Amino acid sequence: MNILFLCVANSARSQLAEGIAKKLFGTKANIESAGSVPSGKVQPWAVKVLSESGIDISQNWSKSIDQLSHEFVEQLDFVITLCAEEVCPVLPSKAKRLHWPIRDPANATEEQKPDAFRSARDEITQKLEQFGRDIGIAKS
Repeated sequence: MNILFLCVANSARSQLAEGIAKKLFGTKANIESAGSVPSGKVQPWAVKVLSESGIDISQNWSKSIDQLSHEFVEQLDFVITLCAEEVCPVLPSKAKRLHWPIRDPANATEEQKPDAFRSARDEITQKLEQFGRDIGIAKS
């Protein structure tokens, strides 16, 4: 099963989703993330709040859809967009599309970022746990 998480910058929400999904689904799914306008970096708070959950995304990088393997994109089963306050990217694909509007924690003030990133992490985790149960790929 191939699952792609999309947002605009591929620096926060889609990176959080990729890391959490890889932990939750293990080898039961190929997981990637990308953005329509990649920022070129992963938000430091995304790395930090996932490390609090035992997930290491410190080697992840912000990428565009064009940088994903052609085979992965051609065989997508799900495209999950995570945009809330901006226009989400669209990927022409026969994959099932899901939209989970998550507020961008990168837009929070520096003082609010720890809570904003933890809140986004927790919301994405809940959605992914339910998604995994719904499609039968939750880790045992």
